[in-house]
Amino acid sequence: MAAIKKLNLSWCQSRRLLKIDIFNSSADKKWTNLQMFVRHYVKRKYPINPEEAEKLPVFQYASTSEPKWRVYVWGVAEHGALGVNLQLKKSRKPISYLQKPVRTHFAEQHKIVDVASGYGFTALAVHTKDKYKVFGCGINTDSQIGYHAPRRDHPLQLILSPAPIELPLRNTADTRVKHVAAGRAHLLVLTDKEGAFSLGSNVYGQCGRPIVEEEKYSGSQIIHNIPDMNGVNIRSIECGQDHSLFVTENGEVYACGWGADGQTGLGHFKTEWQPTRVTGDVVGENIVKVSCTADCVLALNDKGEVFGWGNSEYSQLLHEESQQINVARQLKKCRSLGKIVDVAAGGSFCIICNEDGDVFVWGYGILGKGPVVDHSKEPTQIPATLFGRNEFQPESRVTAVSAGISHLGAISNYGDLYMWGHNKGGCLGIGHVNDQYFPLKVAVGARVKKVSCGVDHTVALCLPFV
Repeated sequence: MAAIKKLNLSWCQSRRLLKIDIFNSSADKKWTNLQMFVRHYVKRKYPINPEEAEKLPVFQYASTSEPKWRVYVWGVAEHGALGVNLQLKKSRKPISYLQKPVRTHFAEQHKIVDVASGYGFTALAVHTKDKYKVFGCGINTDSQIGYHAPRRDHPLQLILSPAPIELPLRNTADTRVKHVAAGRAHLLVLTDKEGAFSLGSNVYGQCGRPIVEEEKYSGSQIIHNIPDMNGVNIRSIECGQDHSLFVTENGEVYACGWGADGQTGLGHFKTEWQPTRVTGDVVGENIVKVSCTADCVLALNDKGEVFGWGNSEYSQLLHEESQQINVARQLKKCRSLGKIVDVAAGGSFCIICNEDGDVFVWGYGILGKGPVVDHSKEPTQIPATLFGRNEFQPESRVTAVSAGISHLGAISNYGDLYMWGHNKGGCLGIGHVNDQYFPLKVAVGARVKKVSCGVDHTVALCLPFV
């Protein structure tokens, strides 16, 4: 026991030594065994050589100061647009739809910079120096998410998990994808140095290239490059149902594709494959955003003024004299609503929000003002309390809005997501498939930064809370 005390051990270490049968031998062997045990099993109180220990390198876990983006999906899963496993267990039936947001594993392996929901498919832009910078999943009948053929001449028309889309980039390492936009059967990709790329159906010239009669789009490997608009770089892109919109760095808007309802804004109702500058009240304005889901377009300038063109059968453009408007017109009824900061055009309705965080809707459908109000010819405000503004959160306000064909979404400055509208396949993410007649907060486990509403599914780009 005296030998153990000389080692200056803790009480637990001393008890452990006493339990070991090493003191039944002679005195010399006893001390030798004790030293061997301490050398192998007892941690030293001080380093062997403190001066040398200070020179040893310190290794830490790899980390980054950049935020880790997350992607949540919900809605109809049968067409693969959610990119998640459809069958959790072999004993269960495949999942038809997801009623609540589900975090995708794909976003954990890649740095997602943008998402887009098309008509039954999803596109994801990735920040990387590797070859593949865009991935897609879902319906691929017109090669809208690229050419994928496990066997020659047998292209896949349904992709259940995100698959890479190979873009014909000149400089793969230095070119970065900024945005993606999805229509009914075509996709637009915007890069920082090589302009925009289009793929998928070009029946109406929506890909910005000449229309080829009887062109076969299933299994097509054509990806068209649009470097600029009359020498000016492209700042943002947007897809309608069968037409495309481009906003340049100087605020000009160009359009191509189907124009039967005036959605191209070119002053006629014809099909136009060549991207052409939109005419009307937007000429001379610095347009910062355009929004379109079907055949009605809203545009926003840097002063907070709203413009529109296209289909107005349900008073989406706030004009009574015409149901199809083929030139951009300023929506004068929005002037008294304050400075508008975001706009979104759905299938038969429109939604905007101003700098105070107030939300206004008009058109036809489930507008978010209860089951009675389904048609409004003028912008009407949705009560701010439905978006979390109360005496406990007086600073809560809506900063971004989004619209699909039949459902809508709004994002607050706290990163909360509110959704309402037709709930086909659980595309609202509120835990059931019943229609929602007023905004309801969606239980997303992160701060929502962008939400993209498709026909029957929704994708959200988020940041973690911490």
